[in-house]
Amino acid sequence: MAKTDFYETLGVSRTADEKELKSAFRKMAMKYHPDKNPGDATAEVRFKEVNEAYEILKDPQKRAAYDRYGHAAFEQGGMGGGGFGGGGFGAGGFSDIFEDIFGEMMGGGRQRRSSGGRERGADLRYNMEISLEESFTGKTAQIRVPTSITCDVCTGTGAKPGTKPQTCGTCQGAGRVRAAQGFFSIERTCPTCQGRGTIIPDPCTKCHGHGRVTEERSLSVNIPQGIEDGTRIRLAGEGEAGVRGGPAGDLYIFLSVKPHEIFQRDGADLHCSVPISMTTAALGGTFDVSTLDGTKSRVTVPEGTQNGRQFRLKGKGMPVLRSNQVGDLYIQIMIETPQKLTKRQRELLKEFEEISSKDNNPESTGFFARMKEFFEG
Repeated sequence: MAKTDFYETLGVSRTADEKELKSAFRKMAMKYHPDKNPGDATAEVRFKEVNEAYEILKDPQKRAAYDRYGHAAFEQGGMGGGGFGGGGFGAGGFSDIFEDIFGEMMGGGRQRRSSGGRERGADLRYNMEISLEESFTGKTAQIRVPTSITCDVCTGTGAKPGTKPQTCGTCQGAGRVRAAQGFFSIERTCPTCQGRGTIIPDPCTKCHGHGRVTEERSLSVNIPQGIEDGTRIRLAGEGEAGVRGGPAGDLYIFLSVKPHEIFQRDGADLHCSVPISMTTAALGGTFDVSTLDGTKSRVTVPEGTQNGRQFRLKGKGMPVLRSNQVGDLYIQIMIETPQKLTKRQRELLKEFEEISSKDNNPESTGFFARMKEFFEG
């Protein structure tokens, strides 16, 4: 089955700039995120497609390769889009593939320089659940995240204190070696240093040459007022430590808001169903509603209120994220039919029914009149 064009997947034109790509990606990712579409296999597939498309198009080299060769540029050993995998995003690039295949045949290519084995750490994901009240007020949460941190003994070099990594003798620090095969000069990752350009003859006893160790860290996370379910918070540099002094990855916190027993959220607005007695609906009355801001609001029910009627309490909803605006609270009336009637109560209701006129029940009277006209006509 043919893959969808990456530009169509994100809903942008082929001339879209970086800002347009990022905006489109955020919109599509929020729409199809698994947390917002639980159990929806189609949404999960679309979410992966959106991630793949953005990972390719946000990188100038990969985008240039895609614009010229299409999906074929990343097939058969080419580089995929990525997304969250075993902790991080995909790595590599079309230029690496090009050099691996053609080497010096096309004029020598670009010489790759080793960075001493330094690699960026993986990105991490942390799932956090908060209550609707916490979403309303905001909070500062303390979380504990198991992650890789820089080794404090060797300071990330991987070498035993007093020693240091040495330049690889096989690739002379380049991290790659070339081999001639007929007309081709093939460049591959150095098998001795695994592309790092250095080797560690005397590794650190704590990290065993990796330059980092696994440890549980305590972090403080600021949850702003009005944050919605499915929102992602990025903590830059709080992911896994880089390899041998490389930059750390990022930590992404995915928030979910627990369902509330009373209120249902719709954007910045809140909805609440309130049951009232049949007599209160008929004769009118009042009742108090507790709101999330800690106050109580009085709702006046006019005489003859019908089931399902809504009352709006302005400014009693959720705060809008990073603004001074506040949503509204909508109260929906549910008229409760009395149960377990006594003999006297039954008598009174029957008496009321007998003396009732059409004006007391205009909706039901009108409905059955229209039904009669329809079938007789």
